[in-house]
Amino acid sequence: MDNCCHSDKTRVRSDEELKRLCNRLSRIEGQVRGLREMLQKDVYCTDILVQVSAVSAALNSFSRELLSEHLRTCVAEGIRRGDDAVIDELSAVLQKLLK
Repeated sequence: MDNCCHSDKTRVRSDEELKRLCNRLSRIEGQVRGLREMLQKDVYCTDILVQVSAVSAALNSFSRELLSEHLRTCVAEGIRRGDDAVIDELSAVLQKLLK
């Protein structure tokens, strides 16, 4: 398996974190369904594009929150254990996020 793109690692999240992240994704799913409805209703292009921008912003916000949690938990724990590989992993994922 290509470790740069897939991981067999897991992370147990608190009920609060899981609920918060799932709620964000549910809102984003609703926004994407709204885009399809706008398209099917022949809504004007620029109006749809504005909503696409809102979906992109929501996904970016979700990514920032998930990254922040990852830094506080997985990365911090790895560093405390002396596992420098977490830094390489973080660097690789940041390069993908910043494309």
